[in-house]
Amino acid sequence: MTTLVTTPVHALSHPAPHVTTPVFEGPIDLLVHLVNTHEVDILEVPLAPVVDGFVATLREHPGTVSLDARSQFLLMAAILVEIKSQRLLPGRDDVDEDEDLSGWEERDLLLARLLECRAYAAAADAFVVLSEHAARSVAREVGLDDGLVVHAPDLLEGVTPDRLAQAYLRATAERPEPRVDLSHVTVDTVTVSETVQALAGTLPGRGRVSFREMTAHLGSRIEVIVHFLAVLELCKLGKVVVGQAERFGDLEIEWVGEDRPLVESLIGADEYEG
Repeated sequence: MTTLVTTPVHALSHPAPHVTTPVFEGPIDLLVHLVNTHEVDILEVPLAPVVDGFVATLREHPGTVSLDARSQFLLMAAILVEIKSQRLLPGRDDVDEDEDLSGWEERDLLLARLLECRAYAAAADAFVVLSEHAARSVAREVGLDDGLVVHAPDLLEGVTPDRLAQAYLRATAERPEPRVDLSHVTVDTVTVSETVQALAGTLPGRGRVSFREMTAHLGSRIEVIVHFLAVLELCKLGKVVVGQAERFGDLEIEWVGEDRPLVESLIGADEYEG
């Protein structure tokens, strides 16, 4: 004979009623866990006496079991009934599953429901803690003292007709045209296209010449940079070869193109776009 023993529930942390069966005695949620892990055979657990005992307890002591405990018992009992019915009824294909694969569907469904129950229980515990903290405070029933009341400032304080007229004149006065100072901007006096043409006329016949020697007469940094880009363009077109004897050494430039190259063949267009 299976009997059911319930204990008064005063908190959400222990809501599950206890059951006593020939193979198990304890909370019903623990029974569901043991059935899920195959530590207790569901076929050996009679379910009808468990439900009848719980109903009899509710009739005899209706105030000892909380609503949360009743809801959880119904959920756990439904899970046990579903697991037992699936064990008793034949499978989908009427074939025996492998021992390692049997019960996976039941375990997945039970695990999902247990996790959902645990989440609801944790949320209920959090609400209990918030309610306990809120019960320790007493709301203020009176307003602030006169010395603590903050009044909105007067936006028109100190505004006179003379100051208003001056503000209007400043707002409607003609603004001076902005002038951009271009004294710091460097104006290019030479372009890469012009430098390519100049080097194409001077490099043939000079043999190997260093880049330092080629730019020794230049007076600004921008001119040196333009000459370097022109050398790179000539190297890309295959008109010169650039070498370096040692690391960080001088660049040696040697003309390998035609003696009288055409400007169009060097830059490929009327104007250099690099």
